[in-house]
Amino acid sequence: MCIPPKRRSFVALTAAVCLLTYSGGGEGSLDRLLPSVSSGLSARKRTTSQCKSEPPLLRTSKRTIYTAGRPPWYNEHGTQSKDAFVIGLCGGSASGKTTVARKIIEALDVPWVVLLSMDSFYKVLSPEQQVLAASNDYNFDHPDAFDFDLLTHTLRKLKQGKSVKIPVYDFTTHGRQKEWKTVYGASVIIFEGIMSFADKQLLQLLDMKIFVDTDSDIRLVRRLRRDITERGRDIEGVIKQYNKFVKPAFEQYIEPTMRLADIVVPRGGGNMVAIDLIVQHVHSQLEERELSVRAALASAHQAQPLPQTLSVLESTPQVRGMHTIIRNKETSRDEFIFYSKRLMRLLIERALSFLPSQVRVVQTPQGEDYEGKAFHGKRITGVSILRAGETMEPALRAVCKDVRIGKILIQTNQDTGEPELHYLRLPKDIGEDHVILMDCTVSTGAAAMMAVRVLLDHDVQEDKILLVSLLMAEMGVHSVAYAFPQVKIITTAVDKKVNDLFHIIPGIGNFGDRYFGTDAPPDWSDEEMDEPSC
Repeated sequence: MCIPPKRRSFVALTAAVCLLTYSGGGEGSLDRLLPSVSSGLSARKRTTSQCKSEPPLLRTSKRTIYTAGRPPWYNEHGTQSKDAFVIGLCGGSASGKTTVARKIIEALDVPWVVLLSMDSFYKVLSPEQQVLAASNDYNFDHPDAFDFDLLTHTLRKLKQGKSVKIPVYDFTTHGRQKEWKTVYGASVIIFEGIMSFADKQLLQLLDMKIFVDTDSDIRLVRRLRRDITERGRDIEGVIKQYNKFVKPAFEQYIEPTMRLADIVVPRGGGNMVAIDLIVQHVHSQLEERELSVRAALASAHQAQPLPQTLSVLESTPQVRGMHTIIRNKETSRDEFIFYSKRLMRLLIERALSFLPSQVRVVQTPQGEDYEGKAFHGKRITGVSILRAGETMEPALRAVCKDVRIGKILIQTNQDTGEPELHYLRLPKDIGEDHVILMDCTVSTGAAAMMAVRVLLDHDVQEDKILLVSLLMAEMGVHSVAYAFPQVKIITTAVDKKVNDLFHIIPGIGNFGDRYFGTDAPPDWSDEEMDEPSC
């Protein structure tokens, strides 16, 4: 079979598919379906996951980290410029929706794909409903069984690139578990469920609507096999449940929504022709959304006065002397580390002075009152941009007791020159904290902007972010300050120039390589190019 080019338009693509059915139903043609009913069948358990086929991995002595890079999802202004591409998969129970979703993910071979299951959004049952569910008399195949408000809110936030919490549904107890799953960021979101098309607000969030059409006999056979082998049920019970709940729900609520689909896929996951052509269309959509953030930063808002949000450590003879040592290419690694640590301690101390404080009166051992200051906030969290930013963590820990630490790994894509998010680990409820974001050098500001964007997507308030760096270029200062004017920027020095390779001039060299004693890769940059280390 001859596969058409990636950039083939959706119209030409669908016209060429003999095994796909194109349906022209509009979003406004189906009212929100929420009639009241009372009986049901427990739906099949699925999980929400972030995955792709054979993802590149960063292996350490303690863990294996998923490192498929997420390209920029914002512009030089720091604002959301491209939403994730959302694919909605609908179909009857056991039609093969999850199989189709996973085969699309494998074939896409793009980073940061999220699979979101509607099964996670069953409503919390009342005590009376719990009794019905225990006796298989609660209808889990009816629109009333799903929390569409929470689902729509979650999918909208996820499409906008924000961090969301997904409920984890326990099909044994018919309730939500205490701990919810956190999902963040996607280039593509695949949302699957039996009622994926049964809500108007939900339909508006779907960029592509696919209906998986599988023969009812096959779906029944699959349910029989699953419920007997996995759930210990007898044949009569499975057939009774199918006839009482599953089949009527399909005919009344699911099958009519087929007309809303852009594409109907017969035979489910076995239809590889359909899956291949769907993947081609998704690729073409992603290519249209590609951004060139670094190029925009190089030409935007430069040659302006340094912003008021910038604080530079006073260039005392001591600070100047330490810069002389660490900038000198002949400085030994031991001396480089020693004087870098001294500068980091001064830098962190300076950053702490910008945290909010309040008056606090204490009593001295002499029985006298002393009016002092105390931190006025919930918590302080340090977040390092790996790997160079990690070297600043000891200085932060030395001056902040019990500080929480998060990590973000950002690297430059050698082909596109753009920063990519590869890994993040942030403390729970970081949105309530004041965050000290640490990176040792900032040239264009592309990596720092991505890190700030990650924090904002996790609900950290912009005015609670402090970016600290040993050395920055004016371009990087302007880039961060223009995009995020409430972020406080603290550094020990600002150099004026960045050359064509985005190296800071006169600069300090590749900080990570000099600190860790590793060789710089070809065409290294002062930021983003650092390789991960443990």
